[in-house]
Amino acid sequence: DVQLQASGGGLAQTGGSLKLSCTASGFTFDDHSIGWFRQASGMERELVSCISSRDGSTYYTDSVTGRFTSPRDSAKATVYLQMNNLKPEDTAVYYCAATPSGILSTLRIPSSYEHWGQGTLVTVSS
Repeated sequence: DVQLQASGGGLAQTGGSLKLSCTASGFTFDDHSIGWFRQASGMERELVSCISSRDGSTYYTDSVTGRFTSPRDSAKATVYLQMNNLKPEDTAVYYCAATPSGILSTLRIPSSYEHWGQGTLVTVSS
């Protein structure tokens, strides 16, 4: 079975850090691009970052650029989301997703993704 297991969420203070993990199984990890999305209460799901399987290129939404990074460990079939200098507006449920597409422009679109993890809650207190 295809699975994406997201973990690492929790409570952090403003300015703190959290590291999310997304571990994949049931498909060829290196052939898939991975995206991190988040959905705050009452808001639409938005892309946070993505990393292309084609060339390793990455994209970060403006609000997290310089604070978040998303390294990929193929040996562990895992993509991380290192979140530093957290802000209350980062509070959301975070999801990882996978797609066989390697085209960076398509990775910004939620419907491009075939597989989704279950979500992990990140709460940042002010």
